[in-house]
Amino acid sequence: MAEKHETMSNDSPTGLVEKMERSSSFRFPVLGKDDITTLSHYYRGEMARMMSWRDRLDRTTNWAIGAVAAMLSISLGTTSAHHVVLIFSMVMVCLLLQIESRRYRFFHLFRTRVRLLERNYYSHFFDSEKSPEQRDWSAELAETLRHPRFTIGRRQAMARRLARNYSWIFLILLAAWLLKVSTAVLQPRTGEAEFIHSVDEFLRNTAIGYIPGEVVLVGVLTFYGWLFYVMIRHRTNEGELTFGEAHV
Repeated sequence: MAEKHETMSNDSPTGLVEKMERSSSFRFPVLGKDDITTLSHYYRGEMARMMSWRDRLDRTTNWAIGAVAAMLSISLGTTSAHHVVLIFSMVMVCLLLQIESRRYRFFHLFRTRVRLLERNYYSHFFDSEKSPEQRDWSAELAETLRHPRFTIGRRQAMARRLARNYSWIFLILLAAWLLKVSTAVLQPRTGEAEFIHSVDEFLRNTAIGYIPGEVVLVGVLTFYGWLFYVMIRHRTNEGELTFGEAHV
């Protein structure tokens, strides 16, 4: 009778649930109302934090675009404005890029948690025939809660933001700077010719005070070469970039 009672206990719904918990690293939504409530509130909390940092990313980009628009109107709108205004804009946008890269690292941390739940839990809820992609996803999620660490490096974050938005902003600044220093009518010494006709004239226009034009030109080219190197060298297709096409 004891053996029969034990067999019946194992075949009961409670025994089946215990077997499912032992044989799987995730808990199905049908296990209990408390589990569903806890998970849904946790998901909403992580989603709110992710969207908060996403909004901060947009704000930084908007600052950069607004600052560049103002600097372009000042520099190209009058011949008395020096081209150093555009070089200052490059430095300022680079500073905003550093700020946004740091914000992106926080955004990426919370997005990783959200996507772990979406890919391995909620996707299985809507399509139970397909098993989760990561069997140990719950342990990975628990570890990020115990010991929060950035899931992406600073240079990788910078490379992603460069590829998404800032590369176009820097290219606009470079084109405006080249137009400013190569167009005679945009210089304080307005001549009859519309554009410059010699390299010496170009280098004379790029000079900043006592700094020779050659030094300024090498500095600008080095700066843009470094940006291009960061964008190419640290470009990765890891993490969420391997799933789908909609990414930030």
